Amino acid sequence: MNQNRTLKGTLDGQSVKLDASTRETLYDTSFYGRPMDNYLELTLIEAAYLTYKNRVTVTHENEDLDFEGLMCESSRREGNFEVKYIVYKDLRERGYFIKPGVTDFRVYPRGGKPGKTPSKYFIHVLSERQPVPLINLVHHVKTAANVRKELVMAVVDEESDITYYGVSLRSMKGDMGTAHSDAAIRATLLEDRVMVWDSHSSDLLHKQHLFGKPLDETRLQLSLIEAAYLQEKNIIEIKDSLGEHVLTPAEFSDTSTTVEADFPIKLAVYRNLRDAEMVVKTGYKFGNHFRVYKKVEAGVGMKHSEFLVHAVDSNHVFNLPQLSRAVRLANSVRKQMVFAWQSGDDILYLELGRMKM
Repeated sequence: MNQNRTLKGTLDGQSVKLDASTRETLYDTSFYGRPMDNYLELTLIEAAYLTYKNRVTVTHENEDLDFEGLMCESSRREGNFEVKYIVYKDLRERGYFIKPGVTDFRVYPRGGKPGKTPSKYFIHVLSERQPVPLINLVHHVKTAANVRKELVMAVVDEESDITYYGVSLRSMKGDMGTAHSDAAIRATLLEDRVMVWDSHSSDLLHKQHLFGKPLDETRLQLSLIEAAYLQEKNIIEIKDSLGEHVLTPAEFSDTSTTVEADFPIKLAVYRNLRDAEMVVKTGYKFGNHFRVYKKVEAGVGMKHSEFLVHAVDSNHVFNLPQLSRAVRLANSVRKQMVFAWQSGDDILYLELGRMKM
C-alpha cells in the first residue's frame, strides 16, 4: 500500500475510525491506532498528529477537517488536549512509540514495539498552571509501579516547552547508627533553640552523633527539632530558662509549635530519618526543611548531602512553578529532591528529578 496516500477517517466521538485496510500502513509499521474487527481506531491525538503529517484526512459531518479544524474540534471533546498533543508530538519525533495509558500515555523504550516489548514509562501530562494534589500524584506513581513502569511527569510551560520529571516513591536509609547516652544530658530552652552547657555532653552530641552546632568550645546549640528528638529518646532533659521546671515532651512540643507552626510534621519526618540512621541538618539555605546525609565520615566534615527533604501535609497541593524551582535547585547542587509526608503511622517519601527523554 502506498504510504504517501492520504487516508480517510471519520470523527466519531472521542476517536477517529478508518477502514480496516489502513492497518497495514498505520498500525503494522508505525503502531498508530488500535485494530478493531472492521476498522482501525485512532485516538484524537493520533489523528491530529497524522493530519499534521498529511497522512490522514478526517471527515466530520461530511466535511474534511484541516489540522486547525481538527485541533479545535478535539479540544472541545477532550480536556487538556493541546497540552497532550504537544507532548505526544515531542515523544513521537524523538522516536518513541506511544499508546494511550491510564496516566495519559504509555511509552515504549527505544527500539521497543507494542505487542513485542513491554512499555517502560507512564506519562502524566500537565500544564504549568495546573495544581497537582499530592494524593493524585502518589496514585499515579503507585499505578505505574504496580505494573512495573516508571512514572514521568511532562510539564508544558506557557511557551510550549516541555520539562520531564521522573517521579517515584522511595525509602530512606542511612548508615550512621543511633544516638545514645548513659545519663540524661542537661539542656535549657531559651527561646527558639536549646542549649547544652557542658563540654563533655556537647562533644558527645555533636562530634559523635552530629547534632547541633557549637556556640563555642564548651557549649552546643540544638534546634527545636533536634532537641525534641533527643528528648523523646531520653538523651537530654530540657528545663525552662529559669531552671525550675523540667519540660515534658508534650509541653516542649506545644512551645515549639508556637514558634514554628509546621513543627509537628517536621518532627515526624526528622524522627523517621534519624531512626533510619541518617544525618539530618537544616535545609534553609536551599529553601527546604532538611538536607540529609546517608553517612558522614569521622574527621571529614559534612561536605555533601545526598538529599533535600521537604515535609508537607498529606493534603498538600503542588504549585508547578514552585516545584520546578525546588527540583532545579536540588539538581544544580547535586542533590535529590524528596518530599515527605505522614500517612497514618508511616512517613512516605516522593522523589522528583528532571530527566531527559
